[in-house]
Amino acid sequence: MTNWHILGAGSLGCLWATRLARAGLPVQLILRDSKRLADYHAASGIGLTEKQKTTLFPIPAELPDARTPIRRLLVASKAYDAEAAVAGVSARLAPGAEILLLQNGLGSQEAVAAQLPACRCIFVSSTEGAYRDGDFRVVHAGRGYNWLGDPAHLEPPLWLAELAAAGIPHEWTEQILGRLWRKLALNCAINPLTVLHDARNGELLNHRETVRALCSELVEVLLASDQPDAALVLEGEVFQVIEATAANYSSMHQDVHNGRRTEISFLLGKACQAANLHGIDAPALHGLLQRLQTLLQHHGLPVD
Repeated sequence: MTNWHILGAGSLGCLWATRLARAGLPVQLILRDSKRLADYHAASGIGLTEKQKTTLFPIPAELPDARTPIRRLLVASKAYDAEAAVAGVSARLAPGAEILLLQNGLGSQEAVAAQLPACRCIFVSSTEGAYRDGDFRVVHAGRGYNWLGDPAHLEPPLWLAELAAAGIPHEWTEQILGRLWRKLALNCAINPLTVLHDARNGELLNHRETVRALCSELVEVLLASDQPDAALVLEGEVFQVIEATAANYSSMHQDVHNGRRTEISFLLGKACQAANLHGIDAPALHGLLQRLQTLLQHHGLPVD
């Protein structure tokens, strides 16, 4: 049975690791340095909280320079870290290794795929809700879905049955880029505004006209990028998400609040880049990007 190597011990990486391990599948964490490995050993494993019950999973962990070959790798790092993280284990990748890329936005997936032409890179778009409430402690906050696809090879891999056994809700799709574009658009219409207004998602209902203007420009960008399905009733879904998650703070808001780098380049930056590429006048998107970059600079955070 092929090992699941998990690179990135954030909320989604820990969520996948614990569910795979619970199903009896072989899982190996890869942690970035000796200090992280020592911290992990001190924690005695990953704690998963579901329905207010916490279970500890003592999943084995190693450093990037371990010698065992990697045949299946789930990359759960932030988009801006993905290339460097994969480069750190590239010498261990077996010929034809499968790489699952669980990043937000667009751009990092293509960069990793170009870096590893001998590997099969599978893109993942996830709507699952999870957050960390401590080091190596993850709370499964909302059951979502995971779409997987490979733009270069449309046939699904045989190991999808392992995801089913692990209770990971999933579907193989030939339109994975459309899924990623749709999620990017939803993020662009919601997350940056929650940062600028220091607001929960639901408070964006007080800024309906701004949200509508962003959605209108995002639809233009999606259509010009040959993603008509991703553009369908975008505004309606944006407001549905705002209402359904009204009490939540967006992931970008949480990043800024905690002094962490955001994935702005792979979300709003990507949308603005696509607008420029296709000659689309998008004053709402560009204005939002500039205001967000100014705020990030004020907080001493990277603007890319």
